[in-house]
Amino acid sequence: MKNRILTGIKPTGYAHIGNYLGAIKPAIELSNNEDFDCFYFIADYHALTTLSNRQEMIEYTYNIACTWLACGLDPNKVIFYKQSDIPEDFELNWILCNVTPKGLMNRAHAYKAFTERNEKEGLDKDNGVNMGLYNYPILMASDIILFGANYVPVGLDQKQHIEIARDIVNYFNNKYGNVFILPKEYIQEDTCTLVGLDGRKMSKSYGNTIQLFSTEDQLRKTINKIVTDSKMPGEPKNLDCTINKIYKLFATTEQSKDFDKKLLNGLSWGEAKKELFEVMNEYIKPMREKFNYYQNHKEEVDKILAEGAEKARKVAKEYLQKTRHAIGADL
Repeated sequence: MKNRILTGIKPTGYAHIGNYLGAIKPAIELSNNEDFDCFYFIADYHALTTLSNRQEMIEYTYNIACTWLACGLDPNKVIFYKQSDIPEDFELNWILCNVTPKGLMNRAHAYKAFTERNEKEGLDKDNGVNMGLYNYPILMASDIILFGANYVPVGLDQKQHIEIARDIVNYFNNKYGNVFILPKEYIQEDTCTLVGLDGRKMSKSYGNTIQLFSTEDQLRKTINKIVTDSKMPGEPKNLDCTINKIYKLFATTEQSKDFDKKLLNGLSWGEAKKELFEVMNEYIKPMREKFNYYQNHKEEVDKILAEGAEKARKVAKEYLQKTRHAIGADL
């Protein structure tokens, strides 16, 4: 029997190269591995913790869906769906709420960070905290448990969500019997932490991202914003610089070696940024063309997501029926 992989991405903005290299590309590579049965979803209800604009939700959801497809996701190899199309997820969420201790939610990183910030600012600890933020890990556990996922690809900073999901599984199984599969985190050691325009980790919250499918002109302008040191043309550059780190992610081995030599020989930052644009654009261009195609043919995207939801719900109904039977709600 194949191991089941499940992963989701929130539509809280336009996909950037960190999303692609850190999550989408590795997930697509996993989908080509015959040892895995893959469920990939757009976590649109999770996005409600930060989005409150209808048009943004629609736009970002299509952006993420088109991005997955443009990057090579094959809907015939995976089950690809929107979280909001799976009502069983939200029924299971409520069931899990009733076995999850409040203390477990108190320890969740996002909630703790929010309350600690409030306390530093002299505000009530729970100021601005809604139940979506507080119960976020329970819905994430429901996403995972509902499909019997064995593994969930995550970065090290997301590992706690899987630990919480495991705790919830244990609380439920101890109370109602061995119903749910115990999920494990799937951490790919070779997945890099991508640096952003300012040298920090690339993140929407820092505003330092490089949008994956911007136009060529927009990509060039964004690359020109990369922060560099004050070394002049002719002076050797540090090979650990942001430009070189990003360059290596899109270049061939030969291109990378040649670029290293140029930097050590004093290539100007302006020329370095120009070369970075050229190698990135060459890599992204075929995917950008597919992305633009799907953006202009959203009816195809709708069809793919609807078919994925239909497949996903067959599995979800099976697991939810087991859950109802366990708690005595299947009369």
